[in-house]
Amino acid sequence: MYIKIVEVLPVNKWSKKRSMMRRYDLTAQMYDQRYAGEQEAKYKAALESLSIAHSSKILDVGCGTGLFFNHVAEKAEIVVGVDISRQLLLQARERAKEHGNIYVVQADADHLPLKDDCFDAVFAFTVLQNMPKPVETLVEIRRAAKHDARIVVSGLKAAINLEVFGELLRSAGLQVVSLRNDDELRCYVVACVQGSE
Repeated sequence: MYIKIVEVLPVNKWSKKRSMMRRYDLTAQMYDQRYAGEQEAKYKAALESLSIAHSSKILDVGCGTGLFFNHVAEKAEIVVGVDISRQLLLQARERAKEHGNIYVVQADADHLPLKDDCFDAVFAFTVLQNMPKPVETLVEIRRAAKHDARIVVSGLKAAINLEVFGELLRSAGLQVVSLRNDDELRCYVVACVQGSE
């Protein structure tokens, strides 16, 4: 008899994720009204120094209602949006219908149901402060990204200082290639590449 051994996650790790999922499920209907302006500023900052080829496969981790889709759908071959909140994803799915190349998946960012070495660019806006172990989340994001992919993440300034954020990225094996830390942004927006191992 063959038994698959599955890592059992501590209850407190799942509790935090469940709590975030419930919060976003309950507030999904007002998400765009509440966060669209702030998110749009992050998207603009992230895309200023990044070109997306038409053959690109894009991953949006923590895609929420899919606000980012309109910024990349016409530029990329495929866009995959992942979020843990079902209610946010229902809205993202509606937004994805405007395009023929967007797919949404309900999943935990720490356990992406995606192949290794698949995406040309990965975006994770406003995700890390919601994760119990953000380094593990970044390592999982790296796994899904191609070795030469750009990985763009944001870190909420109110939740983490820049020095700690930089150490978090380095601990996950990421090397910063650009940083936006403008006063109008509530987050640091950082573009990274995978560091040499």
